[in-house]
Amino acid sequence: MTTRATVRRVRLQDAARMRALRLEMLADTPLAFLETLAEAAEIPHAEFAERIAGSAFGHFRAQFVAEVDGRFVGHAGGIMSPDEPKLTIIFAVYITPARRGTGMLEQLVDEVAAWSRSVGRPELMLEVVVGNERARRAYERLGFVDTGIRVPHPVVPVLRELQMRRLA
Repeated sequence: MTTRATVRRVRLQDAARMRALRLEMLADTPLAFLETLAEAAEIPHAEFAERIAGSAFGHFRAQFVAEVDGRFVGHAGGIMSPDEPKLTIIFAVYITPARRGTGMLEQLVDEVAAWSRSVGRPELMLEVVVGNERARRAYERLGFVDTGIRVPHPVVPVLRELQMRRLA
């Protein structure tokens, strides 16, 4: 599939489609996210819409979606690091399986990077589960470098995550 996606920041009216994408994300790659599919499914729509509202505006957090033919097929978020004010942490990166390897990851990361620069944060950081070589290689192709730092997985502590950084 070579159709180029439209990538943009989420809008308030995207809540229902974002919820559907979130549930897909959690079903497809549960280890990559901080909540379970069951937990996400129980969140009332109004609460989920509040989450989207918090990412649609402002400098603290932003979420970006990739859309093809009216369907959300990818996502990446960015949030200000609580410890490093010049750093944006990339979170919840996901591309629907049929669209992986199409350049969509680069589009999403580029949007997070542009937003990060626009709010005065010149560096990006993300974490990848140790052993997820496909993801590590994909991020390396986008200029991310393994810092050598390993941290426990936030949900499955027996797993480790490696931190990667690059300039926004």
